[in-house]
Amino acid sequence: MARKKNPWGKLVLVEFEDGIAWVTLNRPDKRNAMSPALNEEMRATVEALASDDRCQVFVLTGAGDSFAAGMDLKEYFRETDGKADTVILNVRRTAEEWQWRRLRDYPKATIAMVNGWCFGGAFTPVVACDLAIAADEATFALSEVNWGIIPAGNVTKATAETIGYRKALYYAMTGETFDGKQAADMGLVNESVPRKKLRARTRKLAQTLLEKNQTVLRGIKIAMKRVQYMDWEVSADYLYAKMGEALNFGSGKNRQKAMKAFLDDKKFRPGLEHFKETT
Repeated sequence: MARKKNPWGKLVLVEFEDGIAWVTLNRPDKRNAMSPALNEEMRATVEALASDDRCQVFVLTGAGDSFAAGMDLKEYFRETDGKADTVILNVRRTAEEWQWRRLRDYPKATIAMVNGWCFGGAFTPVVACDLAIAADEATFALSEVNWGIIPAGNVTKATAETIGYRKALYYAMTGETFDGKQAADMGLVNESVPRKKLRARTRKLAQTLLEKNQTVLRGIKIAMKRVQYMDWEVSADYLYAKMGEALNFGSGKNRQKAMKAFLDDKKFRPGLEHFKETT
């Protein structure tokens, strides 16, 4: 596995492994709380990896025993204390840029690997990633209420979209914690596994994604996010257009091979492995 030294700093680490980019928030002494400086490095990292061929699947995690303890309030207010409104807005936009604007529509598959503490603002990049795997032992919380603030930066929307209105309200209003298994049951993450198996499970999932046609994969992930806000007629038109786009940009041969394996060679039988051919 090759580690790339970031030319812009040391708060984000990137390792490449056979098409997987392991991107690590690297402030373990601060539970990887997202400071303005870390957000700047993450924005640069996200932008760089979008066009780096060594990254086909983007995995986001945290150093040490934490994923991220949310926004570093102390650093945020220290950075912006007494500054003009334009400076404050720029700091906020930098965080939003990578945490959901870029990750949500990222051109490559993304996975959040939640290895430990995941608080407040960290919910946004977890939800923005296409898929998420958590350690059973991970601890989640919307703790903002305890500091007299609301879960902002689209944290509230991200949580309501994934775990539902009632549960989102409950955890936002109480600030109570929940673990990885509960996060999986509620739909905040796809699944949870024991921490010692977390990296191996995430690697296996990434390898599954690497086997797919990347043009089709990109079309699927973007379409799935877009159609949530469309009516049925608009959704149908949009999906036909996306299908045409996929066929014109590299999926034709892949589709032909897949159909041949399924229809002619009988080599690919998803879900039908235990049934005999009857016709």
